[in-house]
Amino acid sequence: MIEKVKKLLGLSPKTGGARLIINAEKLEKRAAVIEDGQLEEYNVERVSERNIAGSIYKGRVKNIEQGLKAMFVDIGLEKNAFLHFWDAIPAALDSGIEEVRRNTGKKLPKKITAKDIPSIYPPGSDIMVQVSKGPIGTKGPRITTNLSMAGRYLVLMPFSPQCGISRKIDDPKERERLRKILNELEIPDGMGVIIRTVGAGQRPRFFVRDLHLLLEQWNAIEKGMAEQRAPAQLFEEPDLVERTVRDFLTEDVESVICDDLPSVERMQALVAQISPRSKKRIQFYNEEQHIFDKFGVNKQIEKAFHRQVWLPCGGYIVIDETEALIAIDVNSGRNKGGKDIEKTILQTNLEAVDEIARQMRLRNIGGLIVADLIDMKLRKDQQAVYQRMRQRLKRDKSRTHVLPISQFGLMEMTRQRAGESMRMSQFDPCPYCEGRGILKNTMTMSVELQRALHGVMRKHIDTIHEIRVIVNPDLLERLRTEDEELLIDIERRYGGRLLFKPDPTMHREKFIITNAADGTELFKV
Repeated sequence: MIEKVKKLLGLSPKTGGARLIINAEKLEKRAAVIEDGQLEEYNVERVSERNIAGSIYKGRVKNIEQGLKAMFVDIGLEKNAFLHFWDAIPAALDSGIEEVRRNTGKKLPKKITAKDIPSIYPPGSDIMVQVSKGPIGTKGPRITTNLSMAGRYLVLMPFSPQCGISRKIDDPKERERLRKILNELEIPDGMGVIIRTVGAGQRPRFFVRDLHLLLEQWNAIEKGMAEQRAPAQLFEEPDLVERTVRDFLTEDVESVICDDLPSVERMQALVAQISPRSKKRIQFYNEEQHIFDKFGVNKQIEKAFHRQVWLPCGGYIVIDETEALIAIDVNSGRNKGGKDIEKTILQTNLEAVDEIARQMRLRNIGGLIVADLIDMKLRKDQQAVYQRMRQRLKRDKSRTHVLPISQFGLMEMTRQRAGESMRMSQFDPCPYCEGRGILKNTMTMSVELQRALHGVMRKHIDTIHEIRVIVNPDLLERLRTEDEELLIDIERRYGGRLLFKPDPTMHREKFIITNAADGTELFKV
């Protein structure tokens, strides 16, 4: 089937290459990376929820909070943006970058410290900032003055003279070649660039062309800063289509297949500026069957976002997401193995970390992540699982950090969070259970109702002799079949009469107690 699709789309007959599948519709755009038939990356962008992370604004400082060592900046959004003093200091190199000193013969400018920030940016002053983390829940966006602009092969840092090479490029000879290219690039004074991972193996002219395009964008931003009044947007991070092609169209990607002709033409025009040959890899899909159904993406999306995710060996992982922490439980499930139990446990844990690394990308989960692995007695097995996770995290576009497995069998990780997770952006909490995922059972509700009846009837023993109770039908069934004697005992004790009325619209955890004579409400949950 796959070979037929390749032939139909005029793709290379070779196997093993990744495919970038893009579904562009009016309300949302979706991009999926498929490798060997498996969904490895998935991104969604909706028209009404455009991700602003990466966008650059001219803002105005509203107030400074010395206790928080931060300031709040109006960038034209509903909530003021949060700028920590440390994020207002010219950038130090990211931990994933190796600094390269260029032979310019010029001294670096004097470093600015956090103490200098309030005097540099007093309330009412204008400031150029970039969104580092979009709004999440009730929190406004987080911003920085450490601007960076991503191109195809380079990242331009307008306010930092340092240059670097991605640490994910680990070949010593290639790193040396890239250092020479860095020294030969004509980078304006006071600016720096980082060579991205996709720059490995690329010709010098590609970097020159990429730098030229980035400097053109920067000139437009500077012009806007000088001419526009704050708050104003100076640069908008490219939409999902452009961003996906920029970040994922590497030599490993065999083809880009999109079902929207204008988007295809736009991608081809963008790619042609950097690599004209890559233009041929962008294909237009024009069939009746939905593109995500054709390549099996929809089925995989449904499976991937379940709370419980099965592993090939028969084990499974359970993912629970809270606001600040992601808890992942690894279970052996049906993988009982043979005589060598340690080998079975190792196999399950290895498959689990493969899936955890994949799920982190698919769900866009970030913050603190704790995985409870199956206990391994052998230290070499623990080390093998840890190294496997480190290897799998190398392909993640977001910054990640993982610690060795603790003595309790826990693997702790952090992952950069630039916006809401897929769960938060695409799902609403259940209005019935309010996101808990559980409900009080009928026995619990019967106990609570009887406790409330005791209180009400004791209070009104001399004035009210007939009480009506409105309950959910499920609870009423329990009261009639299992707790009838207890209710009769309440009637005898207080000399009153209980009348029950079922209401299918009543929440199972709610009930109302009223005076049967005039309908006065006596108690409500």
